[in-house]
Amino acid sequence: MDHSKFRVYSLFLVMFVFLAACNSPIPAAPETSSEGANPIAAVENPAAATEAPAEALEATEAAPPAIQHTDIPVGLPEKQSGQATDFNSSKIIETKTNIGGDRFSFEKFERPFNANTMDVYYSEIDIVNTLVYQDDIWIYGIITLNQLQGNGVENVKYAIELDVNLDGKGDWLIIASKPASTEWTVDGVQIYKDANQDVGGEQPMLSDNIQFTSDGFETNIFDQGQGDDADSAWVRISPNDPNTIEFALKQTVLESPKKYLINMWAGTNLIDPAFFDISDKFTHEQAGAADSGLNIFYPIKEVAEIDNSCRMAVGFQPTGKEPGLCTTFSPIINDPLAPSGGSSTGCVVKSCNSSYVWNDSSCSCDYIGPK
Repeated sequence: MDHSKFRVYSLFLVMFVFLAACNSPIPAAPETSSEGANPIAAVENPAAATEAPAEALEATEAAPPAIQHTDIPVGLPEKQSGQATDFNSSKIIETKTNIGGDRFSFEKFERPFNANTMDVYYSEIDIVNTLVYQDDIWIYGIITLNQLQGNGVENVKYAIELDVNLDGKGDWLIIASKPASTEWTVDGVQIYKDANQDVGGEQPMLSDNIQFTSDGFETNIFDQGQGDDADSAWVRISPNDPNTIEFALKQTVLESPKKYLINMWAGTNLIDPAFFDISDKFTHEQAGAADSGLNIFYPIKEVAEIDNSCRMAVGFQPTGKEPGLCTTFSPIINDPLAPSGGSSTGCVVKSCNSSYVWNDSSCSCDYIGPK
């Protein structure tokens, strides 16, 4: 074989292959679909393809089931079971007069003001009237404020306290955030129980003069529809009065009390189940006083932005010795010793003493505290 010719043919063959390769079309890079992940990324991080579905699955599993309500209150019964008016503090700043009904030592608070200076009045936590109704299913607690849409103080809460043992120690505390509409709702409503019976200390409704160790209403049995009964407690703004808040409490959840003492609360941060009784959680010096006549303690300090009513007796005839009881007198008709003119409602009574104020609507003297 002629080796020189072979080398020439081989050189031509190599050049032909090289030129053919250069002139061949370059294959396009694989398109990345907007619907799929980059295959390289998928190879480098195989878990990436499954992370999103796993998160979605966890979110689905964590979502609580929708609350199903079966017992929803409708309207109030015709007959009321109790009423207690409360001191109206709306004119105190203007008139510079003493506040009635505030006695820290007796768990009586009339403090719809800011701390220390007491120069800001909060109408939405100034209780002026309370009512109780009940039927076979519900206990209704009604709180009328001086003006519900006030100056926008934050974290406003309302509460109802029940003493079912009639010993002055609160047994149940129902708290609600300020409702937004006239429709019944469980949003913002909680029920607490004092299972270990330490609310009130050794002297219920009286200051123990020391900071008594208590965990307050320690047991939460209902929280905005969560609990053994999703319909345990409801709240709304009254459809008949924009300044009134209505509670509906299921009797069976409260162990169906046949008789009880009940009072109402309005406030901000102190409406806390762990703070009860408030007069045992603070000293008088810490709490201050709303009445300028108590110049040792005046003005209000740590116990501010709060108001409560006296306790009404429901289902029994009180003896008058029940702690925190609203004290009233029966009307005396045509009493020759009564003030001339009598009452606009037709009942006539003797003048109230210095610890009481006449309430014409209920024809009685309402307790406001010792002077």
